[in-house]
Amino acid sequence: MGKNHSVRNNFVYNNIEKKGKNFMYKNLERSNCYNCDFTRSNFDFVTFRGAHFKACVFFECTFKWAEFIGTNLKGSDFKNTIFENAIFDSVNLDGVDFKDAEFKNTIFLSTDLTKAKNLSVKNTDTRVFSEMPELEISEDLRIAVVNAMKNKHVKAARVLDTKDGGINMISLMILLENFDEKSLTSGLNMIQSELDCDFYTLSYIVKYLKNNM
Repeated sequence: MGKNHSVRNNFVYNNIEKKGKNFMYKNLERSNCYNCDFTRSNFDFVTFRGAHFKACVFFECTFKWAEFIGTNLKGSDFKNTIFENAIFDSVNLDGVDFKDAEFKNTIFLSTDLTKAKNLSVKNTDTRVFSEMPELEISEDLRIAVVNAMKNKHVKAARVLDTKDGGINMISLMILLENFDEKSLTSGLNMIQSELDCDFYTLSYIVKYLKNNM
């Protein structure tokens, strides 16, 4: 058991129990855990970017606005878990058990669902994309997104860009579901100069804009 000091707040755990814990808002980027039990823990607003959580138990955990980006969840147990406004992008779901898991407005991108167990997205509001979708946006909005990405905190969070430096259209799609294009354009331009703290998930930008516009 120990800490990985390359990213603040993340951790390396093996063969331990962390039941009923509150991990809300944690940055678990590049964390590495094996065979750990997180039963009934709270992972709302958590990023799992580049993390490895293999053969772990997440029974009855909550994952509201959680982001799994390039995450390895091989062999983990998500039975009776709640996912709401969650994102799975390029995630390894080999042998992952989702029996009786609940999905609300969850997005899967570039993720092989066939390798998971007991995963059914039929008759839910879950969306599945084999590749990054294309969106037609105005030039003003495109410029506003690019400007927002110049903010050092936005740049560090990596919530608006793809790994090749382009605009993350999934994130933009979510933002446009929360704001009209004119308001979003204005808000993103404001973020470039005014957002001044670290954050880890897209949910922070949604909340920030709703509180400051």
